[in-house]
Amino acid sequence: MQKKSVKIPFAVLFSVGAVLFSAHAGGGFATGNQAHTYYVGLGWLGPISAIGAMLLLTITMREAMLMYNSRGLTSYKELFQTLYHPFDKLYLLFEVFFYIMVLMAVAAAISGAASALTEYFGLNYYLGIVLVGLLVLCLTIFGADLVRMASTYMGIAILVTAVAIYAVGIAWSGNLQEALWQDFTTQGFGNMPQAILNCFTYAGFQCVTLPTMIACGTPLTTRKACSRSMWLSFGMNAVALVLSIFMLLSWQGFYTSVEGGTVIPTLTVCREMGMGWLTVVYGVCLLLCLISTGVTTTFGFVARFEKLPLFRKISFAPARSAVVAAFIIVLSMTISLVGLSNIIKYGYGYCGYFAIAVVILPFLTVGVYKNRKYLKEHPEAQGRSYEEAVKAHQAAEPEEDPLPAPAGNLKKEGC
Repeated sequence: MQKKSVKIPFAVLFSVGAVLFSAHAGGGFATGNQAHTYYVGLGWLGPISAIGAMLLLTITMREAMLMYNSRGLTSYKELFQTLYHPFDKLYLLFEVFFYIMVLMAVAAAISGAASALTEYFGLNYYLGIVLVGLLVLCLTIFGADLVRMASTYMGIAILVTAVAIYAVGIAWSGNLQEALWQDFTTQGFGNMPQAILNCFTYAGFQCVTLPTMIACGTPLTTRKACSRSMWLSFGMNAVALVLSIFMLLSWQGFYTSVEGGTVIPTLTVCREMGMGWLTVVYGVCLLLCLISTGVTTTFGFVARFEKLPLFRKISFAPARSAVVAAFIIVLSMTISLVGLSNIIKYGYGYCGYFAIAVVILPFLTVGVYKNRKYLKEHPEAQGRSYEEAVKAHQAAEPEEDPLPAPAGNLKKEGC
């Protein structure tokens, strides 16, 4: 049987690629903390390492979506069982990574929002953690749908303001070329091993978005469609991340000399440039983006764990959600006490190391091999609709206990 000729609309390719971009351009990226922690210290190798990380991430996502869609899989549990087969139980390794990483993400969102409140209003950091934690709890119980819908627009707003700051900051400083050349003459290739490690680590902890990507990427039923969508995403992610690194490299001597300047370095630089209106807009968007990240991520936890037998005795749904959400938020608030920089450096870092072995290397080796072999043996798998693939998969191997998606039913929510 020959492959069907299927043309996926550009709008679909772009929208799936934008999902990965909006997930990446969340709180940690928008604050500038991730770029400072993983790339600025590498000097001229920082932008190169960042481009490598985005390439690793998008190729990994491409192979994951292709494996998921071609076989008609219905959960990330099935995806990792397929990847690890015949060692199916190893899918639990991704479960461990995913839930620890999401807990780190909620903690980073709470910590980042509390840090922003401290910077703008002089609010005590620990009081800010409590207030943001309570706000996230209330929104998770009563307003998750509204905030989740608004988070897309907040992501676009933070992107526009952040990129504007990056562009103006690079032009304002005017010493980017000098900073890069000076680092090259003094360091040479001495940071190359660390640059390679940071490249893999950064891509690793960004793989927490994989369950969302496979759910949102179901229209991409061919290898070409998966590739084109991820190349678009690579372009968006790489340009934005490299711009942020260039801007921070230009201002590194300033913001590192300011007390607390490395927590939200983008805000520190924005203030120094004296553009009050942009500082205010950036602050509002950053705060809302961080809170919406915390709410949507916590909501995913609630959707997953409120079904456990432990909580079934609570018949009133909002009360059940409140108990689960409160437990998760208290854990995240406790973690956020260590500060945003430590969460990103150590929490994200160790999760990134783990994901290199659990996600990236398996998909880029075994995943590539299995995808090529499967499509060669089943050429009809490319081009059929996702629903057709699911029916074929269920007829061949019915799922007895599918694992629910971590953030609710993403397909029904229009990803």
